[in-house]
Amino acid sequence: MRRLPVYLLLDTSGSMCGEPIEAVKNGVQVMISSLRQNPQAQETAFLSIITFDSSAKQIIPLTDLGSFQMVDIKASGTTALGEALKLVSNCIDNEVAKTTSETKGDWKPLVFIMTDGNPTDDWQNGLTELKKRKIAFTVACAAGSGADTNILKQITDNVVSLDTADSQSISKFFAWVTASIGVSSTKIEDCGKEVVGLNELPPPPSELNIVV
Repeated sequence: MRRLPVYLLLDTSGSMCGEPIEAVKNGVQVMISSLRQNPQAQETAFLSIITFDSSAKQIIPLTDLGSFQMVDIKASGTTALGEALKLVSNCIDNEVAKTTSETKGDWKPLVFIMTDGNPTDDWQNGLTELKKRKIAFTVACAAGSGADTNILKQITDNVVSLDTADSQSISKFFAWVTASIGVSSTKIEDCGKEVVGLNELPPPPSELNIVV
């Protein structure tokens, strides 16, 4: 079976403390239960969560929806986005099956990044690593006014922003990610094709602005 790997890179720096981090935890839970209701996603989508604060950690390796168990996350420290980009590159190398002459490997991974601030480490270095990997698409979300969309635009063309990092906005972002994973898995199951850009995804809710 060819899996659809989905990597969520979540900012857990100190500025996410309180309502934002609770909203992220809740958003992930709601996302998993919604995806479990979707037969195509249930069949193909595998999720991994990487958090980044003063360092980056893969807190959940690539896991099928049935076995996925969210772990508790706390907000503290700085914003090592560069380290998170390096880490997801290594995880893709280790977890995503490559196509060989005998077998078709997994589908190209989807990467969703959510941050409320600016990277405090060498993010260009991490980006150089990520660009060497084959990815279907990367979406970066700037949550609130503290995140620099210009930096995110250098990481990916697909940038969305939330005016505030409150629970309502963050839950809308996760609902949209859920719908996007659903559409991607349906397209793979029905047409054997990957989604490659924002224009193929469900339209974002009004809280989510597309950064052009």
